Amino acid sequence: MSEETAETTPRHAVLVGAIPGQPPRVLKEAARYAALLGAPLVVVHVDVTRFVTYEDPDGYVHSAPLDLNIATGEGDLAAVTEAAESALDGSGVAWSVTQLVGDPALSMKHLADQTDARLLVVGTRRRGIGESIREFFTGSVAARLAHRQHRPILVVPLDEPAGDDEDLWPEG
Repeated sequence: MSEETAETTPRHAVLVGAIPGQPPRVLKEAARYAALLGAPLVVVHVDVTRFVTYEDPDGYVHSAPLDLNIATGEGDLAAVTEAAESALDGSGVAWSVTQLVGDPALSMKHLADQTDARLLVVGTRRRGIGESIREFFTGSVAARLAHRQHRPILVVPLDEPAGDDEDLWPEG
């Protein structure tokens, strides 16, 4: 395992979006597909508390915090790295971790374009009114990726599937 930058991320990898507290199933499914494709796995954490201010011609990204407490992003990266170590230990897949900043869908799309990624893997969000409201305003990362790039996307469910007659967006 190593921590990568966008410039040193392996080409033709499987990219998996990861957030703190995410069930290990997402990482394990991503590793399974990386093994099937004979590709390295890149665990991508996007720090949504920072935004890109500009990018140098050599690809170096300058960012600024939305909040002066930048320790949040560092703590999240440490949690994602620890979860990846636990979930991917013994998987037999070469993997690394990289942190991007800004919008998760756009950041992952940009990295996939830069590295000619083979597959993008994301988890669904947990069901609940808070998540439903968030997705209503921002859209799901999976849906936004599906409409903004040409690579295949694997969406891994985190919860038990909703029943056919179950309301996905309860009104409170």
